[in-house]
Amino acid sequence: MRARAAVLTQFGAPLTLSEIEVAAPRQGEVMVAIAASGICGSDLKALDGGNPRVQDLPFILGHESAGVVTEVGPGVASVCPGDHVVIAMNRPCGRCRDCVRGQAYLCSDPARLSAIMGLMADGTTRLTIAGESARPMIGIGSFAEYVVVAEAACVRVPADAPLDLLALTACAVVTGVGAVLNTACVEIGSSVLVVGCGGVGLNVIQGARLAGATTIIAADVVAAKLELARRFGATHPVLAGNLRDQVDAVARGGVDYAFDVTGNPCAFTAAFEATRPGGTTVLVGSPPPGLTIGIAPQTLLGSRRLMGTQGGDAVPARDLPLLADLYRRGRLNLEDLVSERVPLDRLNEAIGHVRAGSVARSLIVFGQR
Repeated sequence: MRARAAVLTQFGAPLTLSEIEVAAPRQGEVMVAIAASGICGSDLKALDGGNPRVQDLPFILGHESAGVVTEVGPGVASVCPGDHVVIAMNRPCGRCRDCVRGQAYLCSDPARLSAIMGLMADGTTRLTIAGESARPMIGIGSFAEYVVVAEAACVRVPADAPLDLLALTACAVVTGVGAVLNTACVEIGSSVLVVGCGGVGLNVIQGARLAGATTIIAADVVAAKLELARRFGATHPVLAGNLRDQVDAVARGGVDYAFDVTGNPCAFTAAFEATRPGGTTVLVGSPPPGLTIGIAPQTLLGSRRLMGTQGGDAVPARDLPLLADLYRRGRLNLEDLVSERVPLDRLNEAIGHVRAGSVARSLIVFGQR
């Protein structure tokens, strides 16, 4: 099948709109017509050459997506043509040691590891451009009209829920909300600090609200983002500065939980220092390779905990339908995450907006001209 896609052919350069060939799905694979794809910071990192798994160009970026199943390969039983699906970033096998222990987000199945490198389970790709093989980002590549993914990546969602909004649950929402509910396990009545109020940070905020936190401090360097943070549940938006003093003015002695969504080691340290003894700090953002976090070991003796999270430590088959249900019941705000909807041929323009930090989330909507 022929389809249009935005292709990475040179690091640091604009993506090129090209026609690609998408081969039919093979054993255990599914073809999906993409309805919408969000633009994530991980896409920009790969575009700039900062992702060691995105090196063999050409590459098709994009991973935060949802669409409609158009064709299934042999052996596929969980979805059929016409099903609405969110495409999960990880696709646990359900059999390995980590999956059996309930840590599906750490799945070590070779097929999952192949997908991380942009390959199918058999070590090949279903995409070609002018006869040359192309790889999709983490086995998805949703900056394209059609994708072929592993069956385990397809999570069915209700047909009456808007696919453009549900696309956001695949990455920004599940990462932010999951960091609160799955990783930190925030309790009712807790105090929470969130540093960084972009697309993921806003979902940490609403995750804290869902968990029943009563004090939610949101910090960012952009004042406009703080107003948006308030709409997602922040009780005390503050311009990032001396976080320890600002937090102490609201939560004497420090917060119970702090989440750094910036990936900046200095911001993570400041978030940690704003926690109380016994508090927990979670690294949600991804720091650049080679950097270290400067925390004095003795400060951990106050029973403070440091944690990391991988995609909200989510189990896709459990968490993505839950998020869709929360949205349908009016408990999860997805509408206000979308700053703009643009067609594929305006993708580079939207990437510029993401770089400038002027949007919460930009959505590429297919079928829009």
